[in-house]
Amino acid sequence: MKKPDHVCGYVSPDGWKCDQPAGESGLCYWHDPDIDKSDDDVKVKVEEWAHSGRPLDGFQLAKTNLRDINLVNSGAKCGFQCRNVDFYRADLTKAHFFGLDLRGSSLMKAKLLDANLNCAQVEGANFLGADLSRMRLENVSWGHFLKQEKLAYEHQKSKQTEEARLLFQESEEVCRNIRKQCEKQGLFENAGVFFKREMRFRRYQMPFFSSKRAVSKIVDLFCGYGEEPIRVVLFSIFLILSCACIYFVLDTVPISSEYDPERVVVFYLIEFLNAVYFSVVTFTTLGYGDISPVGIARFVAATEAFLGSFMMALFVVVFVKKMTR
Repeated sequence: MKKPDHVCGYVSPDGWKCDQPAGESGLCYWHDPDIDKSDDDVKVKVEEWAHSGRPLDGFQLAKTNLRDINLVNSGAKCGFQCRNVDFYRADLTKAHFFGLDLRGSSLMKAKLLDANLNCAQVEGANFLGADLSRMRLENVSWGHFLKQEKLAYEHQKSKQTEEARLLFQESEEVCRNIRKQCEKQGLFENAGVFFKREMRFRRYQMPFFSSKRAVSKIVDLFCGYGEEPIRVVLFSIFLILSCACIYFVLDTVPISSEYDPERVVVFYLIEFLNAVYFSVVTFTTLGYGDISPVGIARFVAATEAFLGSFMMALFVVVFVKKMTR
């Protein structure tokens, strides 16, 4: 059935249909992006709309003055729905967005000075160029992707390399902006997460086959750009066990006892534990000398000793950086 021309044609992601009168564009005052609202006093009307229980999804509020707007759904477990809203260059100074669902909304170049975004949902929101000074960001649900990041992956998949690079550059800028604000507020866990994402987006801008990109990837794998000491520990354990298997296969460790066919499992278990012991001693460069490698095992031991010294130094640096931020 065809919808009457005088009713707004906007439909929300949940299927809610706007019932406001439509203009020539087929959209109402709130959903028409071509209507300039910069000189209109819309703050109170937006608040009244939200508190009436209707979603704010798809509202076009670019360049509007929404200072001190209150969109907190007091007494409710879920915040108001404010998805895919255009807040481009809007003045949201001291805005109360606690628990607000802002998924997919554009906050590009918006002024969010002293705004409260605690517990808000912002997955897919656009924060490019936004002023986040003193904005409260505790328990914000950032989601898995930034808006620019998702678009960058889509362009990358379709072989649009230059467009993807520019979007990754914008993603890096957004992450840097959020990371700095988190650091100022003492939200160091979130700051660490956005620092890793910032560095990864920087890496994605580099030529695919380049030494800088390869080094950046290695640093990410080994320690998460200095934010994940556990990766250093896990790689160290992997290296020790891998080298132990090599020593065991190459018969580097001495035979601890005579071979007994009836106790073959115990025999090989003891030999493998000896190989693990030798691998640990080599990795930590203790060098007791009770077991000596022979043949090819000598090169394996030399490599393990070099990597072991490097990994222990790396762990100290990453751990101190993490704990003293």
